[in-house]
Amino acid sequence: MRKELGFIGLGKMGKPMVQRLQKRGWRVVTFDKIGGSAQNLKELALKLKQPRVVWLMVPAGKPVDEVLGKLILFLQKGDTVVDGGNSFYKDSLKRGAKLARKGISFLDVGVSGGPVSIEAGKFAIMVGGDKSAYTKVRPLLSDLSDTQAGYMGKSGAGHFAKMVHNGIEYGMMQALAEGFAVLKKSPFKFRLQDVARAYNRNSIITSRLVGWLEEGFRLYGEDLRRASTKVSHTGEGEWTVKTAKQLKVSAPVIEESFRFRVQSAKKPSFTGKILSTLRAVFGGHKI
Repeated sequence: MRKELGFIGLGKMGKPMVQRLQKRGWRVVTFDKIGGSAQNLKELALKLKQPRVVWLMVPAGKPVDEVLGKLILFLQKGDTVVDGGNSFYKDSLKRGAKLARKGISFLDVGVSGGPVSIEAGKFAIMVGGDKSAYTKVRPLLSDLSDTQAGYMGKSGAGHFAKMVHNGIEYGMMQALAEGFAVLKKSPFKFRLQDVARAYNRNSIITSRLVGWLEEGFRLYGEDLRRASTKVSHTGEGEWTVKTAKQLKVSAPVIEESFRFRVQSAKKPSFTGKILSTLRAVFGGHKI
């Protein structure tokens, strides 16, 4: 693969990905509604040599279909489109089939780690789609992250794996938040930052999440006064719950953690503050 890429979407995830690739010698033609090196999708396609590879980093749902609907007019057989956003796997299946009819490869890629991890080059990549297309873009994936990409299987598998990953993330974050809410209410005057530090030193629950929580207490104080008790949620947790039900798989932990986020708007709690803090530290979300 030539070190050349089209990239659509320069948000909090897309921009550092482009910057990382450029530092590694990639020529990246970019497009975004608020700017980019190409003024429109046609110009982006024309600035790339065939066979082209174009990476999409846009919000899930309608925005992806709108971009693909326009972009496909300027692509040709042999080109490859990568959807690196958090799309629903069934949407990815449809998009993959549509592009395949035109001889265009489609890869659905789950990206986990958040802006902080992307800047450090240490994030997970889960790929679904035609394996030959995956093999083609492996040099790109290797330069994006120091962590080796994982090939998940046929079209839709990458976004399915990322969907379940985020569902699991909901449950892990919920357990962590509930535990620290108990610590705060205990008869002992714990310094929560110190507890998080101890937990993150080779204990059974040592993890990046615990490390980020320690960072959250350091940044925002023991009471997390600035943190919202309302916990925002994106589609992946809900999709995981619904998919589990369709597959007749019990997933009470994930379901309850999703329900907590939905209800947090009307039921303020310190648990909610912890969840909002974690999202702010690792995901760059509003605290």
